[in-house]
Amino acid sequence: MKKTTLFLLLFCFKFAIAQETEKVSINWNSNVDYNIGENTIKVPQFDLEFYNIDIPLKKIQYRKLVAVTPNTNPSSLIVSNILYQNISESELYDLNKSLIPNKFQSSLEVVRARDEYKGILIVSPIVKEGNVYKKVVSFNYSFQNNQTNRFQNPNVVQSISNSVLATGNWYRFYVEKSGIYKISKSFLQSLGLNVNVDPRNIKIYGNGGRMLPLNNSLPYSDDLVENAIQFTGEEDGVFDNNDYILFYAEGVDTWNAESLTSVNLFADKSYYYVTSSGGAGKRIQSASEPSGTPTFNFSKFEDVMYYEKDLVNVGKVGRRWFGEQFNVTNEQTFDFTIPNLDTSVPVNVYINTASKSFGNSSFVCKVNNQDVGTINFPALVAFSGVEGYESAINRNVSLSSNALSVKLTYNNGGVPSSNGYLDFIRISSKRNLIGYGKQFSFFNNEQLTNVGIGQYSITTASNISQVWDVTDLSNVLKYDNTSGATFSFKVSLGTQKKYVALDLADTFVPLREGNSAVQNQNIKGTIFNNNQGNFQDIDYLIITPQFLLTQAERLADFHRNNSGLSVRVVTLDKIYQEFSSGKQDVAAIRNLIKYVYWNASAPDKRVKYVNLFGDASYDYKNRVFNNTNIVPIFHGFNPLASDVNNISNMSLYSSFMSDDFFGLMDSGEGQMTTSFDGIDVAVGRMLVSTIGQAKEMVDKVIEYHDEKSYGRWRNNYVIYSDDADNNTDAQLQFDLNSMADILVNQRPFVNVKKIHTDAYIQQVAAGGERYPEAKRDFLDALEQGALVFNYFGHGNEEFLARERLFEKLDAQNLSNRYRFPLFITITCEFTRFDDPNRFTGGEYMYWNKNGGAIALIATTRQIGVTTGTTMNYRFSQDLYAYGLNEYPSIAEALRLTKVATSSDNRRVVSFIGDPALKLAIPRPKVVLTKVNDVPVNQSLPVMQALSLVKISGEVWDENDAIISNYNGDLAVQIFDKDINRRTLGNDGVTDSNGLITMNFVTLGETVFRGNASVINGQFEFSFVVPQDIRVPVGNGKISFYSKRNTPNLDNQTGFSRAIQIGGVNVNAPSDTNPPTVRLYMNDEGFTSGGITNCSPYLLAILNDENGINTASGIGHDIVAILDGDETNPYILNEYYETENDDYTRGKVRFPFRNLSPGLHTILFKAWDVYNNLVTAEIQFNAVCSDDGLRIERVLNYPNPFVSYTEFWFNHNMPFEPLDVQVQILTVSGKLVKTINQQVTTDGFLCRDITWDGRDDFGDKIGKGVYVYKLKVRSTTTGKSAEKYEKLVIL
Repeated sequence: MKKTTLFLLLFCFKFAIAQETEKVSINWNSNVDYNIGENTIKVPQFDLEFYNIDIPLKKIQYRKLVAVTPNTNPSSLIVSNILYQNISESELYDLNKSLIPNKFQSSLEVVRARDEYKGILIVSPIVKEGNVYKKVVSFNYSFQNNQTNRFQNPNVVQSISNSVLATGNWYRFYVEKSGIYKISKSFLQSLGLNVNVDPRNIKIYGNGGRMLPLNNSLPYSDDLVENAIQFTGEEDGVFDNNDYILFYAEGVDTWNAESLTSVNLFADKSYYYVTSSGGAGKRIQSASEPSGTPTFNFSKFEDVMYYEKDLVNVGKVGRRWFGEQFNVTNEQTFDFTIPNLDTSVPVNVYINTASKSFGNSSFVCKVNNQDVGTINFPALVAFSGVEGYESAINRNVSLSSNALSVKLTYNNGGVPSSNGYLDFIRISSKRNLIGYGKQFSFFNNEQLTNVGIGQYSITTASNISQVWDVTDLSNVLKYDNTSGATFSFKVSLGTQKKYVALDLADTFVPLREGNSAVQNQNIKGTIFNNNQGNFQDIDYLIITPQFLLTQAERLADFHRNNSGLSVRVVTLDKIYQEFSSGKQDVAAIRNLIKYVYWNASAPDKRVKYVNLFGDASYDYKNRVFNNTNIVPIFHGFNPLASDVNNISNMSLYSSFMSDDFFGLMDSGEGQMTTSFDGIDVAVGRMLVSTIGQAKEMVDKVIEYHDEKSYGRWRNNYVIYSDDADNNTDAQLQFDLNSMADILVNQRPFVNVKKIHTDAYIQQVAAGGERYPEAKRDFLDALEQGALVFNYFGHGNEEFLARERLFEKLDAQNLSNRYRFPLFITITCEFTRFDDPNRFTGGEYMYWNKNGGAIALIATTRQIGVTTGTTMNYRFSQDLYAYGLNEYPSIAEALRLTKVATSSDNRRVVSFIGDPALKLAIPRPKVVLTKVNDVPVNQSLPVMQALSLVKISGEVWDENDAIISNYNGDLAVQIFDKDINRRTLGNDGVTDSNGLITMNFVTLGETVFRGNASVINGQFEFSFVVPQDIRVPVGNGKISFYSKRNTPNLDNQTGFSRAIQIGGVNVNAPSDTNPPTVRLYMNDEGFTSGGITNCSPYLLAILNDENGINTASGIGHDIVAILDGDETNPYILNEYYETENDDYTRGKVRFPFRNLSPGLHTILFKAWDVYNNLVTAEIQFNAVCSDDGLRIERVLNYPNPFVSYTEFWFNHNMPFEPLDVQVQILTVSGKLVKTINQQVTTDGFLCRDITWDGRDDFGDKIGKGVYVYKLKVRSTTTGKSAEKYEKLVIL
């Protein structure tokens, strides 16, 4: 956590003491049901803004964000005037009463987030005094701003440095276990090192096999460090065959207190680097022994032995991995031998286990066949989000020999599906310092706890030539044995040390990989260099594996050119080489970002965005099939959790994965175990695992900025709410609706479409309750386009809500290309992307190359209702930058939301996508100036039914001046008066006031949707108001969107609520002529009866002298009826829009989805504004992709021809790349010309391939009849089809 005491200053001075005081009231309410996923618990509740609940622990807190300064002293917090009310034990419901404190508890945390200071006040809202429970209803708090900012962070490198790998020849090898290693001349030769050098120049670098500290305050080098070595035989300057190196190497078997494991979670190899470049190398020096008489003599030492394997992750969450499973073999034995054991001292045995069972289960533990206890586990509760229980046993046992056997017997409680797991066994013992033919490490704790001089004495030490002090891995010191069988050396007391006794008969041999050579690199010294070699601050960092580098650079180039950002792409292998001694480690990535962040030229120049360009997994080591650990992610872990029935690392609620870790830059941060994270950098992740997928996702970013993506859809925002299954759920729709209303109030140019499922008629089928009309409206809205889609409600990996409001298959089948939205799903686990063997709906939404979302604000674990509500409100405010003129990137908006959210449950919300991407919000502003030539500052004429209306307007700049050189296109949508609606209460949920329903307001029906030209900043268009508008006069809304492509591609938005709509024009001329219509499937090259794929587009081209009715009068909708099913018509009003500057002509383009193969008929109906009806019919043969590629109507046009012809064919795979080959042959079969070309068509007709009548050598071929073979192959399915036809050359 980013405490103010950790704020970096290079000097100190005093501040005047200031004190902040405030009164707080806690407003308890009557709600007790709290939903999490499919599970409900009962707990007392108060204002959700301040409510924090730990679901697994069933513990609540009051949390309030408070204003602080850089000088706020958290320890100065004083709480006074606490007012209580008694609360009965029964009113505590499911709260864990054992965690309710016996006195009032409070704390203040202060963090810094990109030089903004945030404070969070945390109090216990319920206490137990004696046998009486009391709830806090109010209190006063104060704190002082008297802390001087003089903390110096030793781990912030504020200077540019070069890596040792920048020059010279380097080779690497690895070790797995810690100890003293012997390196021979032949081993170095096998690496590729030139051994014909002065051996005194040979050097070994490496930082050991330990995991890097997560906590930023703990020291760790940002480059490879040279290790002291002992080189036997180097004195003559020649590397002889019998010469060798001894050095201490730390393996991947080092205990880690942040993760409570002896196994490196990220790597199985500890790399070391060797070079002979440069001057003399570092050598092991003799330790300096204190003079004087020792006050302590150590002939024994404390030894710790671990047995641990990381084979399985029980809940597929977090950093806790387990080894042996007990579902098949329920009894297993683990044997240990402890050399030179002091049997007079009991041995401590610590066994950590876990169980996953829906019954009561247990482990019976025996040591040397003596029962030492039973570990009992409670039964799991279905759908609770708890995947297992973790418990340990800690016992002291007396041994009579150095042999120790641990037997574990698992009892599954009679539930066959149960499984038990062993995490680790730790054996702590006292051993005698006696040589036994092996190297061994030792330390006596009394050296740490006492002062003065101590002496270690090792007996039977004839073969122990030296003892090494390996406390400092890079500066090993030695004590030489000069006394033979009894080896003694003196040490200073009061410090933690680690020693290794060297027995030359037991040295280890390092290992090597196939390619040991290491390329020169220098991230630290070059990352700030621009193309000219000059210093340049960095805005955007992209972290990627080497195999995705090309696509990452494509994205970087786009932002350099399009966004004006300074971007650097860094590959993981180079990061690990330089920052973590070659090992994979999440902290190495963070340390690179920290290096870049703190070395900026000024605070406002610090890196803003970090893109983790690769998918992630809960498995860092590729133990699971199809693993997707492309760029590792941080997984949360609580090392302070209870040893008994701990669920914190196996709960889908309390566990989390988070990329926020990579944006925590200040001291004290990194472990993410405190309440608040001061995130400094906006971090996003692009979920890509292959080169092809990476290209597709970069393509989407580029397409999002393409001119084809500019359109009126950018004014739209869609909300989608779950229905009310209970009282808590009922509040979700109220909150989402309120958030949308606030958005429109703050940004009135936004057109919000509200899809509240409870406002639709619920249908009950065999699979359960469903809302097919709501789902269809949602899918239609996705196809039509909106800048944001915001769903709030329940969900899981497969679908949204138990009514399956949106499913994985829906996400895969979307075809909203060039209308990619931001998809917000503050719901449980819809984008739990770290399980490689279970792809989620959110992932498919992102991966859809022809549609889906450009980015996701998504939950990766379970989220509480209160946190979800708070974040949804706040994110809307930050995304649309209420009250500000500049919009942040989407990822930056999420960062701002997180640092303003008190609940640590916020960590389960992730940003998926390009973190530098800004929401494509059009700029202001397009304004209405006149209606029927009446200026808007006067009383405007009413738009009456059947009246001809002329609208005039202008495009203005930020200073409200017309942009006179603005020439472009305008899209306009005119809405009838707002509609008051009410939800239905489909599930019958009630409260004290009866059935819970919600009143809400939506935009009125579309009166007109059309297009016009903007010339010199001005526009004008006309239309006839439909007869079906609602008659009462009231204010409607006119929504504008304009774009231009010169001098730059640009777009603007605007609106007006000044227009009045209603009444009837009684003097309107009569019109009894129906519209005319032409129907096609997908493009105008289609003829009725032709083939399509199974998701074709209906294209209807309409013409009417007074325009087409879109006002949704009863029975007057534009509809399509498929295969005669008049009970389920497709309503097409929202898909109609006029041609530019002509309200009499327009078209409908509507996507059908997932039709069955075979012949289909569509009956199309439309009405003009006078309600004259036109009908038409079209037939098509749907051929699905599974049926293979189909081509027909192959021809060339013109035919015959002289010097130009086009090859035409119909196919059933629009939007997919097709490889086309045309071979022209003589009638005798001689090949004269081959044309190869890849095509992608929007429709089913391809006419992209042309020929000039010349052969493969460029020569004109003779007149006559020729045969050609046209072959088409799908690049996505690999299926192909071919046909032969004839052509004639004149």
